[in-house]
Amino acid sequence: QVQLVESGGGLVQAGGSLRLSCAASGRIFSIDTMNWYRQAPGKQRELVATITSGGRTNYADSVKGRFAISRDNAKNSVYLQMNSLEPEDTAVYYCNAKLMLLYSRDFGDYWGQGTQVTVSS
Repeated sequence: QVQLVESGGGLVQAGGSLRLSCAASGRIFSIDTMNWYRQAPGKQRELVATITSGGRTNYADSVKGRFAISRDNAKNSVYLQMNSLEPEDTAVYYCNAKLMLLYSRDFGDYWGQGTQVTVSS
């Protein structure tokens, strides 16, 4: 019923930039918080950045000042601009949205399939 599709990952040198995009589609009534998570090999998935429906943002300490999350409510989309990338940022990045489907009464948690970001030193 709902799909979250990420794009924009790839291979970049340290110090470079990438912009991730995530578009939600389907029978969506409303989207609350949208998030970006990441999971590096052998590590737990961690929250990278959050943006509320009103545009308030929050970041993990490790990416503050380097990453910027934004959203386009008209397009049901969220973005992650990643600058000054470091090898430690290498991970699979996942889009997450708390959204309500048409004819539903509750918000549910939905995930994208992930996009690989690799930063070489």
